[in-house]
Amino acid sequence: MTKRTPDLSALSVLAIGAHPDDIEILCGGTMALYAEAGAKVTFAIATNGEVGGGGADPAKIAAQRFDEAEASTSRLGADLIWMGFPDEMLFNDRTSRVAFIDAYRQARADVVFVHSTDDYHPDHRIAGQIAIDSRIPAAVPHVRTRYPALDRIPHLFVMDTLGGISFEPEFLVDISRHQALKEELLRLHASQVEWMQRAYGDDYIAEARKQAEVRAGRTRWDFVEGFRSVPTYPVTGGAELLPGDWRAAAE
Repeated sequence: MTKRTPDLSALSVLAIGAHPDDIEILCGGTMALYAEAGAKVTFAIATNGEVGGGGADPAKIAAQRFDEAEASTSRLGADLIWMGFPDEMLFNDRTSRVAFIDAYRQARADVVFVHSTDDYHPDHRIAGQIAIDSRIPAAVPHVRTRYPALDRIPHLFVMDTLGGISFEPEFLVDISRHQALKEELLRLHASQVEWMQRAYGDDYIAEARKQAEVRAGRTRWDFVEGFRSVPTYPVTGGAELLPGDWRAAAE
């Protein structure tokens, strides 16, 4: 059964991606729904993405990827937090934990979308684990960082994996009205359109579209993004925080 969410305009929604464009691929349509509902949306990017490109100078690749991330978030009306860790070398340590806690706090997050710890890429897996580990400390005042502690522990949703491998969605969000916008956001990451074709022979926008179509296969919708709710203590929310039309995957 399709359910309607309450008014989400008071929410602050944070999505944490390992690389520029990860968020758009895995939850870009859902972020567009939140933005449409009037929620404050923030993208936090863990790494510079300087390995994902064909140029000779990693610093120039990182600069281009930053510009692309700014263009995408600007188009959506979202804020951007750029953590600046090296691509392919993200680790779960004190420095990264503090940076992720600060992302929570800077965004004043009520709801957070994070990578699966079973995704294909080590940066994705590590980013997901750091994000989960940072959830409670972000609301602990004695964990002192640059930003004040959150007033409340946010609720977390885990994003689908790339290709949907080793991931069984718990909830499905209808993004059909925003699939075109999702693809527009991905095209703003022009370096990746070219790089994925050259390095892997992939049309990565077509691959993202295909995944959204496959996830929609058990629904009456055309395009869907899938998520799981993080069930760890304390429970501070649930699927009612999802935007637009959604349903339990098991229905």
